[in-house]
Amino acid sequence: MNYHFYDFVGNLGVIFILGTYFMLQLGRMSSSSVSYIVLNGLGAAFILYSLLYEFNMSAFIVEIAWLLISLMGLGRLYLARRRSK
Repeated sequence: MNYHFYDFVGNLGVIFILGTYFMLQLGRMSSSSVSYIVLNGLGAAFILYSLLYEFNMSAFIVEIAWLLISLMGLGRLYLARRRSK
């Protein structure tokens, strides 16, 4: 088995997503925090990058959805903070 750079990037994305979810379950991170949303979005983006080299339609659909949901969450946070000022 060959381990390529895109495998490393994809694995890093998995660590980001699982790590943030783990921290959420421990109560050490809020689901509405910028760090949670950004790390989940980056995780999805990193996995999508790895899928450019080893494509899998099911994983692609999940990660696109994950990335779009993260972007939506960031947008909602931005608008809420802007309104509160």
